[in-house]
Amino acid sequence: MSDTTLTAYNVKTKEKNVPIQDAVITKTAKGAYMAQGHDGKGNKLTTLLGEAKALAAIQAGTAKQGW
Repeated sequence: MSDTTLTAYNVKTKEKNVPIQDAVITKTAKGAYMAQGHDGKGNKLTTLLGEAKALAAIQAGTAKQGW
């Protein structure tokens, strides 16, 4: 499913919509969802997600649950 593919902005290379590999979804202190992973080239990626997209990515197996 393309809806559960997690993407982020890569600050180092200034690329948009870079797919996140080995994503782990965590909750912030205020209750927001955050996906962290890498791009496969050694650059770390982090992005904020809505609850629906975060839980859908966990259900689809795209990301691991980190809480």
